[in-house]
Amino acid sequence: MATNIPTKQVWHALTIDETIAALDTNPEMGLESWQISDRQNIYGRNELKGKTGRARLSIFIDQFTNIMLLMLMGVAVVSAFLDLREGNFPKDAIAIAAIVILNGILGYVQESRAEKALAALKLMAAPNVRVLREGKIAELPSAELVIGDIVFVDAGMQIAADGRLLQAVSLKVREGALTGESQGVEKFADRLFNADESLGDRRNMVFQGTEVLQGRGIMIVVATGMETQLGKIANLLQDVEIEETPLQKRMGELSQVLVIASLVLVVLVIGIGLWRHGDLVKLLNTSLSMAVAAVPEGLPAVITVTLALGTQRMVKRHALIRKLPAVETLGSVTVICSDKTGTLTQNKMVAESAFTANYVAQIGGTGYEPIGEFAISRLAGDMLASDLSIYQCPELQILLAAGVICNDSYLQKDNANNQGANGLIPLPTGLDKSQWQIIGDPTEGALLTLAGKANFRHDQLISYFARVAEIPFSSERKLMSAIAEIKSMDAEDTPESIRTIAALLPQTAYILFCKGSPELVLERCDRIHNEKQSNPISISQINSINTQNNLLASKGMRVLGFAYLPLENLPTETELPNIENNLVWLGLVGIRDALRGEAATAVQISQHAGIHTIMITGDHQLTAQAIARDLNIFYPDSNRVLTGREIEHMDDEELTAIARQTTVYARVSPEHKLRIVQALQRSGEVVAMTGDGVNDAPALKQANIGIAMGITGTDVSKEASDMILLDDNYATIVAATEEGRTVYANIRRFIKYILGSNVGEVIAIASTPFLGFGAVPLTPLQILWMNLVTDGVPALALAVEPAEDDVMERPPFNPQENIFARGLGWYILRIGVIFGLQTIALMEIAYNSGNPSWHEHWQTITFTTLCIAQMGHALACRSDSKLLIELNPISNPYLLVSVIFTTILQLALLYVPSLRQFFGTNALNASELGLCFGFSLLLVLWVELEKIGFRWWSKRRLSASAK
Repeated sequence: MATNIPTKQVWHALTIDETIAALDTNPEMGLESWQISDRQNIYGRNELKGKTGRARLSIFIDQFTNIMLLMLMGVAVVSAFLDLREGNFPKDAIAIAAIVILNGILGYVQESRAEKALAALKLMAAPNVRVLREGKIAELPSAELVIGDIVFVDAGMQIAADGRLLQAVSLKVREGALTGESQGVEKFADRLFNADESLGDRRNMVFQGTEVLQGRGIMIVVATGMETQLGKIANLLQDVEIEETPLQKRMGELSQVLVIASLVLVVLVIGIGLWRHGDLVKLLNTSLSMAVAAVPEGLPAVITVTLALGTQRMVKRHALIRKLPAVETLGSVTVICSDKTGTLTQNKMVAESAFTANYVAQIGGTGYEPIGEFAISRLAGDMLASDLSIYQCPELQILLAAGVICNDSYLQKDNANNQGANGLIPLPTGLDKSQWQIIGDPTEGALLTLAGKANFRHDQLISYFARVAEIPFSSERKLMSAIAEIKSMDAEDTPESIRTIAALLPQTAYILFCKGSPELVLERCDRIHNEKQSNPISISQINSINTQNNLLASKGMRVLGFAYLPLENLPTETELPNIENNLVWLGLVGIRDALRGEAATAVQISQHAGIHTIMITGDHQLTAQAIARDLNIFYPDSNRVLTGREIEHMDDEELTAIARQTTVYARVSPEHKLRIVQALQRSGEVVAMTGDGVNDAPALKQANIGIAMGITGTDVSKEASDMILLDDNYATIVAATEEGRTVYANIRRFIKYILGSNVGEVIAIASTPFLGFGAVPLTPLQILWMNLVTDGVPALALAVEPAEDDVMERPPFNPQENIFARGLGWYILRIGVIFGLQTIALMEIAYNSGNPSWHEHWQTITFTTLCIAQMGHALACRSDSKLLIELNPISNPYLLVSVIFTTILQLALLYVPSLRQFFGTNALNASELGLCFGFSLLLVLWVELEKIGFRWWSKRRLSASAK
């Protein structure tokens, strides 16, 4: 009965008969209707299901639980009460309420992005499938599949559920969505695998969401819906909890500090004021002004705009930011977990090495473009006679020609007149016209590119060496042979390169070229091509070939062996299967997915910046290890390679203990990737994770910053990510990290600018009840103007301050550090006290000078001085160490413009009647303005003198340590 089906079986370890028995089905007839009904009731439809997310109303309400906004709401209520009590219009309360609402909307917009990763996963389900039920073949929606169904698998279709193969005929499936590897995987129905075999090596299974490249087969469904490998990824995606970014944590801490400090001051001012028999209403007005002054209302907007500007700069460097906080998170990244294929490598097979009896060649170039240099040396005991031309090496010429003739792929590119460049056929409609493309097997394509680099034209070779028969490749033989008829070379227009190759070969009517596994090709050879002739192959030559093969394989290369056989007559069909014997050995070609040209440099830059690179791949561990060695991220003495199978047997504590020492993870599954990221995070690392497949989505979502590939990435990986690489390039991550560090440095720069002023304002306002001024110097409305406009506009300009020269020479920012770390808190407190004392001195002079005009306008003088002093402070905040006169004034022209613009706005509040009435200011005369500008300069001078003092102290300390 259906209720007894053991759905947790290790299906790839069971025989076909055991699988059929366990699932209680009939491979000849399929399931019966009662079985289908029972199983649908028990296991549900073959669909991915999502969890209910937060309601948008709940997200909006949550924005107003922020402690700073709560305090401002309290201030607005008290302010409205006091204004209405005195019969005044509550404009201060309305202004504060407007700021609260705007900040709430801003937070809601950032947080209310719907989670679309699961929706993208659902699109991967096949729409219809062919199923055998009750002895009849039917086509039905994939959602109706049940465990035990017999499903027909054909080229071009997407697999609709997880299944154990009952039959496979030349079946090849692309499983990149689950394993991350783009190469097709050959499938076999009759093989068994270990219970702990990695997902990519379960060759008798097919999985939902993967694509059939060629062949056909029959599978029995073993898992549907959320129990499939794709469903498990969906579960992992939904189980990942989104953590706050370092910036969000720091802003939360900042809010708490500001609110607690301001409430303590309010209590102290009211308490001391009442103890001294002060007026409660005046004390409340003072407290309201202090509370508004303490809260940097414009800070959330400035940070949001700063992050948005950072995203624009990153787009220019090919990085698209999907979530604003990710910009700053990049500045704190300590580990980059990178996929291998397509990110660190080109995702294009490139022939890099060739060996023949007498020559060794290293070949340059990138991708499939047939341009590259040959570095050739002659083998004679030791390497001698280097820097040879390909045309001086007959063995290599024949080897390259064999790679073209024994080949089923095409190398293509369009040009203006739609004719094939370099004799290659035109590019089909719909392909990228800006790059060379391989149509067919990438490994065979690498051989075409190799020949193209020597100017051996594909169209000419196959014209004069016309294929007339073929012995196809199979996984059992691991060989492919093509028989070519050698055409007449007598015509005058015969290319010289073709004549040369023909002259190097035996003068026969036909020739067989063979390629495949080096060991198997070599077994069939009894001769070796030596310069322009063939000789019997010796034991020492066989040993040398095996050594060369092992050397290339140890570098992570796919190695092909080549041989040929002269034929006087075309073999018959019965002779063909046994013709591949007594061959003449030609040589070896080493092919691999080569490193991106800029990857090694980018990894080196990140290492200098204190960022470690870890490779996580579904590929074989030897291949991954070879690439990691080339990148200088793997050293056998100090690093280790972990496979998915090893991770499977580790608990979380064990994995956490060795995660930091492991630089290469191979043959990993989606669960493993997620566990690796979590282990690194438990070790205190800030993790950036790259990925392009569905299998990467949970880890992308878990990472502090998930980075999806823009070109090869699936919709699922992009929706789960924080950032998308538009060029799929590791170097772009490093460039984006530099931008992230610059953004964070600028955020700290304008925080010290804004909060230094706010502390000064609070000190000045707090002193008024005890200095006998009779009123507060600033109203809540004026303070809002300062915090939003005269502070906010220059702060935005500081946000685009250029990166410092050593930004990528410093270690990453500690994600656990407080926003006030590295002297920022001390600077804010110190400058705030100086600013406050300066303002108190100004108020004393204006209020008690005996000048009636100054006495009457003392509040406007204070307000104006505070605003203008901020302009000079903004200029001084550009650098912690360089003096204002040492900075290039046009390196940040936005700051100059903002200072001039804000100063004009401030003066407008004094001399435009409507603004003067609304903000409660007075028009100042020349002496009063002179007083304002004179006192404003004092803060700038103090900051500049501090820089000189710190510079002197640093030199003195260095001199003392040198002694």
